[in-house]
Amino acid sequence: MRITMIGSGYVGLVSGACFADFGHDVVCVDLDDKKIAALGRGEIPIFEPGLDRLVADNVAAGRLRFTTQLAPAVADAQVVFIAVGTPSRRGDGHADLSYVHAAAADIARALSGFTVVVTKSTVPVGTGDEVERIIAETNPDADVAVVSNPEFLREGAAIEDFKRPDRIVIGLEDERARELMTEVYRPLYLNQAPLLFTGRRTAELIKYAGNAFLAMKITFINEIADLCEKTGANVQEVARGIGLDKRIGSKFLNAGPGYGGSCFPKDTLALVKTGQDHESPLRLIEATVAVNDQRKRAMGRRVIAALGGSVRGKTIGVLGLTFKPNTDDMREAPSIAIIQALQDAGARIKAYDPEGMGMARTLIEGIDYASDAYDAAAGAHCLVLITEWNQFRSLDMKRLKATMAAPNFVDLRNVYRRRELEAAGFAYHSIGRSGDGDDQVREIAAE
Repeated sequence: MRITMIGSGYVGLVSGACFADFGHDVVCVDLDDKKIAALGRGEIPIFEPGLDRLVADNVAAGRLRFTTQLAPAVADAQVVFIAVGTPSRRGDGHADLSYVHAAAADIARALSGFTVVVTKSTVPVGTGDEVERIIAETNPDADVAVVSNPEFLREGAAIEDFKRPDRIVIGLEDERARELMTEVYRPLYLNQAPLLFTGRRTAELIKYAGNAFLAMKITFINEIADLCEKTGANVQEVARGIGLDKRIGSKFLNAGPGYGGSCFPKDTLALVKTGQDHESPLRLIEATVAVNDQRKRAMGRRVIAALGGSVRGKTIGVLGLTFKPNTDDMREAPSIAIIQALQDAGARIKAYDPEGMGMARTLIEGIDYASDAYDAAAGAHCLVLITEWNQFRSLDMKRLKATMAAPNFVDLRNVYRRRELEAAGFAYHSIGRSGDGDDQVREIAAE
């Protein structure tokens, strides 16, 4: 099939490359001529494991192309995906749909023959109706079916998620689109990936509801972690105990410094605004947003407390800046609020991240960047593990301690065991665990 992807950012690039790998003829369009030129040279603007090879292979095979020329790409397509950004709108938290609306108008002017126009971007309920209206208003003769096909890609595992999805949600109002959308996903359908056809508004809400539920699950276990610390319980054992219940499941029950990234923060906020607009307030989601925002800075105070209540004039080594491992994405990362809290308290920050330091330089001022974890620890009065990159899971503790000004370790991801760190001479602090109980769940999990 001939597919055009409007937007060559994270979602558009991953989706376009995967569709091309299925054998479709894919053109990715972007207004950023520098990005398109870089992609043409084989330079990938984001870090996503395996994406560089996937793009290179399909470009070489002639199935994947990049252009700034929208009109010819749309005119030749059977299916056009809108995969542009929908960031939180400055001032009120609603999703900013200006890029979606602009893309719809541009598409309308270039349409030729019956075309399925698909919103791949994460958009509030009713956006498909507006896209349909814009197309009809811009080009009254356009023959289109507007479809919602939300993405469910995890950064760091996006290719795997696209090719082996839990489900493919397709929301439509025009039955003519069903056959074409089935053909688009035919390779996955043959592998028995479930295609869930719904109404268009239902599909739009599925995406927001799914992200909000996962964000609530993270926030829930973080609050349980705080209670565990007060009562002497172990949050990892609690998480395992409830996660073995198939109705609950074990995923997204790892206590930590709060969620961040490109999706959960903006999508939960947008869903809250949608509920308010429709006079159907979502109190649980409102609380989730508030608790998560407060938690990030509270982690900075936790580090200060670990150093006796003051970090003024002290050096804090930070391990991990991105909101999760295997990405270079710094959007809404907990590290930003934690570092700012420490800086406000007078600390000097020395940080290392395997992929995120380039983006961090544009977001956080006044910190020093290290060449590796051991460099970040050199001269530090405390080492804080914020993002659980694999590179940080088996550090040489004796080597770290030998270079530090004081042996303090704050583990915000519960990667290490207390007895191991204390045996190496560290004062160790973790999340939701007390005493020797923080070792027990690791031993159980290894069985």
